[in-house]
Amino acid sequence: MENSNSLGVVERKYFAFAQDAPMRLDSGETLGPITLAYETYGRLNAERDNAILIVHALSGDAHAAGLTPDGKLGWWDDCIGPGKAFDTNKYFVICSNVIGGCQGSTGPGSINLQTGKPYALGFPVLTIADMVRAQRHLIDHLGVEKLLAVVGGSMGGMQVLQWTVSYPDRVLAALPLATTARHSPMLIAFSEVGRQAIYADPNWRNGDYYDNGARPNTGLALARMIGHITYLSEESMHQKFGRRLEAREHFGYDFSTDFAIEGYLHYKGNRFTERFDANSYLYITKSMDYFDLANGNGSLTKAFEKCAALMYLVVSFTSDWLYPTYHSKEMVSALTAIGADVTYCNLQSTWGHDAFLLEVETMTRLISDFLDRVVSHHGIQLP
Repeated sequence: MENSNSLGVVERKYFAFAQDAPMRLDSGETLGPITLAYETYGRLNAERDNAILIVHALSGDAHAAGLTPDGKLGWWDDCIGPGKAFDTNKYFVICSNVIGGCQGSTGPGSINLQTGKPYALGFPVLTIADMVRAQRHLIDHLGVEKLLAVVGGSMGGMQVLQWTVSYPDRVLAALPLATTARHSPMLIAFSEVGRQAIYADPNWRNGDYYDNGARPNTGLALARMIGHITYLSEESMHQKFGRRLEAREHFGYDFSTDFAIEGYLHYKGNRFTERFDANSYLYITKSMDYFDLANGNGSLTKAFEKCAALMYLVVSFTSDWLYPTYHSKEMVSALTAIGADVTYCNLQSTWGHDAFLLEVETMTRLISDFLDRVVSHHGIQLP
């Protein structure tokens, strides 16, 4: 039986656009037609100013909350729903799958109408700004002139920052969580190792595997295993696994799985291949590597020059070594320099990068209080 703060089964919707005028991308290429898969929770108020856009991380999708018809819970269900951090009794919450993805939005696995076949590597290379540009079309379609807030962690946080720089007049508040304003060399290195794992899979076939039956699941699973290590912390690994053996009492003295952490990574990698496309992994990680707000702006402070009127809640976590605290402090310093209203919290947590999804109680309190302040500051009348 569903509890009172459950959204129940949620319908996935689709928005198609750019039929006659393809969307121009940062690369100079164009893309169209484009379909975005999205979900909404709650209701727009009469003034249409209570909308919050949730943007997802690398492996996320449009299903952020509630249940799919087959019972799958949304990836941020702990924080979206009646009485939760993003209270759907108050707010109209939107989440869409990014372009380049593989969960209903146009990506490399979609059919190219000019050839009648999947795009594969014929799909244009994307940037975070391109993803945001497509989301802006969706927001227009939904009749929302200005978003109350844009929220996301990790790659979602990059989209949040890009929203404020690309469309500062369309956003009142921004919540970039466990993220960065630019991908560091270490982050680019991890991305490239993951991509090389996919290239090395003989089933990848230079991206042209959609009609061949066999997909590059071995390479994709390995890429996911590498990535998943970066989402954890050494302390959380010690707490969860230690040096515990996997279904055995003694070392096997062979090359089968000995340790529990090995079995966990194999499980995560294999499960990932059931829902994700290897080519989408390539395109999305490349867009993250290209991300650098200061690029073309001279400095991060200059990039934020038009954002002084926005309110920001920036959150980092002490055990996050993928996007360490200094990444958030850099953006906070730049925002402070332009006079923006910035709240910064560096939260103590052992969960590593995934803490923004797992520290539910703390995040709920922080987000709820911040959104209350945004609503009060702008005099918004909630339902």
